[in-house]
Amino acid sequence: MSIASLLKEVPHPGEFIRDELEARGWAQRDLAYILGVKDQAINPIMSGKRGISPDMAQSLSKAFGLSAEYFLNLQKAYELSTAREADPSIERRAKLQSVYPIREMIKRNWFEETQDVSLLETQIMRLFQTNSLDQVPCLAHNAKKGGDYRETTPLEWAWLFRVRQIAVEMVVPNYSEAKLRNGLSEFERFLVDEEEIRHIPRILQESGVRFVVVETLPKANIDGVCFWLDGKSPVIGMTCRHDRIDNFWFVLRHEIEHLLNKDGQKENLSADMVDVDLDPEAQGLPDEEVRANKAASHFCADQEALESFMIRKYPYMSEKDTLGLARRLQRHPGIVVGQLQFKMNAEYGVNKYNWLAKHKVKVRQFLHGSATIDGWGDPAPVSL
Repeated sequence: MSIASLLKEVPHPGEFIRDELEARGWAQRDLAYILGVKDQAINPIMSGKRGISPDMAQSLSKAFGLSAEYFLNLQKAYELSTAREADPSIERRAKLQSVYPIREMIKRNWFEETQDVSLLETQIMRLFQTNSLDQVPCLAHNAKKGGDYRETTPLEWAWLFRVRQIAVEMVVPNYSEAKLRNGLSEFERFLVDEEEIRHIPRILQESGVRFVVVETLPKANIDGVCFWLDGKSPVIGMTCRHDRIDNFWFVLRHEIEHLLNKDGQKENLSADMVDVDLDPEAQGLPDEEVRANKAASHFCADQEALESFMIRKYPYMSEKDTLGLARRLQRHPGIVVGQLQFKMNAEYGVNKYNWLAKHKVKVRQFLHGSATIDGWGDPAPVSL
C-alpha cells in the first residue's frame, strides 16, 4: 500500500480520544472535568469538527500520560491526509529553478511570464535548441570542461545560448577574414578616445562577424565568447560586466584572436568556449587561451615598453609619468593603467587595482545605438 493511500486512511484525533475514553471507562464529561473545561470545548474535537491546538495537546498529554507531541503528530497526520494534492508542476518548476535562474531569465524577457510549466519548458528547450529537456545542458547532467580546465556552469550555458539565440537572427554579409584583419588594423585608431568604441560593431558587422553584448547573469563572471553558427558564420559575444575601457579592449581582442585562429569552429556549441574572469597572466590555461591572452595584451599596449617603464619607475610610478607613457604609446590612459595593474600583480604580487582607477572609464554607453545589446532593462528583439 502506498504512503498516499495510508495517509488517506488517517482518522481524526477525536477518534483516538474516544477510544481512550472507552478503554478507561470515562465519559466525555469526565474528560472535560479532568481538563477543567466545559463540555462544549470537547464536543467539536470528538466530532472531528475542530483540530487539537498546542494548548489542548499539552492538556491531553497530562490527562492520558502521553506526550503533547503525540497528539500534535496525530493532528498533523490527519491534516496532511485531508490536504489537497499539490500541483505536480511545482516539482517541475523547482527542478528548473534549482539549475537555472528562471525568474531572472523571465525578468529579462528571455522567456514569457507564465505559470504553465509546459510552456516554460517549451521556451527553455527553444532557447537551448533541443526537443527534449533531457538534452538541455546541466539540467539532466553535470558536464566537465575539456581537459578539466574548469567546470561548466548552468549560468554559462544559459548566457551562451542567449548569445546564440540573438546572433541567429542577425543579418550580416558573408564573413571575410581579410576584412576582419583590415578592421583590426583600423581599431588601432580607436584606442585613444573612448567614444571611438562606437565604430566597433559596424566594422565587425561589415566583416561578417555577428557582435552581441548580453548582460551576464547574477554570480556569473563571464567576459566573452567566440563561436561559429556554421563554418562561415562567426559570433563574438561580450558582457561588458566590468564596463571599463581596458577590459573592453582586452576581451574584444581576445575573442577576435579565437576567431582568427578558428578556435571551436569544428566543435559543437560548448560552454568551453565561454571566457570567464580573463586574466592575461593566468597560469595553466589551454594553448588557445594563452595565445588569445598574448594577442590581447600586445594589442592593448607594447609589452616591452610597459616592462621598461616598470623597471625604471616602479614603485614610484607617478600619474604624470603614466599619462606620458600613454601618449607615447598612443593609447587611452585607462588601457595603460589596466595593463600596468596586471603586471604589478603578476610580477610583484602587488594588488594595485585601485591605482589611477579613475582613468579606466566606462564605455558601454558608447555601444548603444550601434551594437545589438541585451540586458540592463532592454532585451534584444528575438522571435520567442
